[in-house]
Amino acid sequence: MKNLKIVSLGACLVLMLSLLLFTSCSNDDSADAYTGAPVIESVMPSGYNADGSLKPLEPTKLVDPKNYYVIHGKGFLTATKVYFNDYDTYFRSTFVTDTDIIILVDENTPFANASNKLRVVTSRGTAEYDLMVAPPVPTFSGFNSINCEEGDEVTIKGKYFLDPVVTLAKTATEPEVPVEVVSSTLEEVVVKIPANANHRYLTVSNISGTAVSKEAIGTALYDDKLYGMQWGGPWAGKGVNFDFDGDSYQGEKSWQWEFAAWDGGNWGFNVDMTPYKAFRIAVKGAKNGQVNFSLNGGPNYVIPVTTAWVYIEIPLDKLGNPSTLSMITFQESNSDGGNTVLFDDLGFVLK
Repeated sequence: MKNLKIVSLGACLVLMLSLLLFTSCSNDDSADAYTGAPVIESVMPSGYNADGSLKPLEPTKLVDPKNYYVIHGKGFLTATKVYFNDYDTYFRSTFVTDTDIIILVDENTPFANASNKLRVVTSRGTAEYDLMVAPPVPTFSGFNSINCEEGDEVTIKGKYFLDPVVTLAKTATEPEVPVEVVSSTLEEVVVKIPANANHRYLTVSNISGTAVSKEAIGTALYDDKLYGMQWGGPWAGKGVNFDFDGDSYQGEKSWQWEFAAWDGGNWGFNVDMTPYKAFRIAVKGAKNGQVNFSLNGGPNYVIPVTTAWVYIEIPLDKLGNPSTLSMITFQESNSDGGNTVLFDDLGFVLK
């Protein structure tokens, strides 16, 4: 609590010093106060960077929500409203002088299809200024299909995809590769996969930052369908639906299994595990419980099941460090009569 008070006090001091600085710099020798319509001359960041350093008081044409800025000009003393992209933004009258307003850009300020204008309304008129509001850093919730190939159109889902730039992420041995954007909205981007994309992660960038996919291309065991299964099934011979479209963690479908008490099943594959360090899976149940899981009949790993989707990465050293995947085994182990469990995004995590 003491540290919080110190930080808050420091931030307030920086804001007030900024205000005093620009007030003193802007006042001329004239005793007459400015009485004309307001004028916005510049907008500058105020406060601290993430590393604790002071932000430079330099003019900008791009502001980030949830950050403080100094609106510099003249004629602000009677300010009644401030709008960023027509969004009515709260400000403290104690942070206003005739030449400066210190204001926090609201996190709900619109950034897409907006006016790109700052407006200050006073009793003597309104001032306008060309200014963009940055979107938040994008979020990347998934892409489908994960096992895509050259020329496939893939849909990326997430948020804040304003004018997105998509790439195959840089690796230790390969450079970043641009990916063609076919179409985009704020929450979906459709791209065309280039050549040599296997085992590469996708990135989506906007002017604020970059998001990277959790999954690498070509690493799915289940992504709306089960890949590479050679044999197998549930021990009870029923209860499995690979095409369940009522809920999913990623993509459009999930693997639904209506487990009887202690029921399970084995599924056969032939996968080289050399490139991987972990097995990934997302799980959700009709009720809380657990499922036993193993690779190639090796060590048992208990997967917790809750009524919300939970994404898990299981290190291969907890599953016997197999060099080849030949079999996966699931067994319901609630000890309370069974459960209905959804599985999704089964696959592998690259080293």
